[in-house]
Amino acid sequence: MLGFLKGDPRKKLQKAYEAKLTKALHAQRNGDLRSHGTLTEEAERIYAEIRALDENR
Repeated sequence: MLGFLKGDPRKKLQKAYEAKLTKALHAQRNGDLRSHGTLTEEAERIYAEIRALDENR
């Protein structure tokens, strides 16, 4: 009944995904390729979660 009060998990994950990609971009521009790889990998995991949520809808 009060489902509208719950936050949208996809929206939260999307925001985290975009933040990780932005951090990865800045790491790459600064020449820190190790951090870039780590952050990109984390972003891919978040994206997989987003796709799983989309498939369940």
